[in-house]
Amino acid sequence: MTDHSCGTEDGEASGILIPLHEARRARLDQPVRFDRRELDQILRLYGRMVAANEWRDYAIDHLTDRAVFSVFRRASEVPLFQIVKDPKLARRQGAFAVIAAGGRILKRGQELGRVLGVFDSKLKLVEA
Repeated sequence: MTDHSCGTEDGEASGILIPLHEARRARLDQPVRFDRRELDQILRLYGRMVAANEWRDYAIDHLTDRAVFSVFRRASEVPLFQIVKDPKLARRQGAFAVIAAGGRILKRGQELGRVLGVFDSKLKLVEA
């Protein structure tokens, strides 16, 4: 007669115990990345701006403390804009920011869609 006190039918333990401090350390060692939904929003905006002949090239950097999507007019220049994801600022000003070429923060917030709204063209009244 076998003892099935673990609750599994095959007699092997199915749970693996991982100490919490090891799991946190493993997560902190990985670089910050844009997830699929965030990257989809950014690339949709990038496609619109390429179609409007405003942007021509981009670069994605996954650093230990932040992820950066840089937009260029030409690859040899400094980036026109940087879309930054910094999780350390999530509880304060917001994890997402759009930074202009001079380093000025154009918009910062919790939701990427609202932060990317800085690139939406505003309708203007034109008198004839």
